[in-house]
Amino acid sequence: MEVYEALTMLRNKACQDSKLRKDLLDTKDSRTPLSDFCRLSRQAGIELYEMDLLSAGEDYYAAMRRSTNGGGENSPLLVGEDDYYELFLEELAGM
Repeated sequence: MEVYEALTMLRNKACQDSKLRKDLLDTKDSRTPLSDFCRLSRQAGIELYEMDLLSAGEDYYAAMRRSTNGGGENSPLLVGEDDYYELFLEELAGM
């Protein structure tokens, strides 16, 4: 399962389960936020690991970089990769 698909499933579960939603949001204040977030995800039945989240934004950024003008020295400067964890929490907070 791809990270985006896993996060979509987790978002749907969090919409239906207010305790899961709160617990996911509370990971932001944890000493190990990403690990706790992934642990909660797996407890909810969605296989998600830290490296999945970390590499997803980086992989997407690298693909965009390669797709612009061949990915060579003349590629336009792109601003960083997405942090899927932070984006997910912002979306949950807005629900």
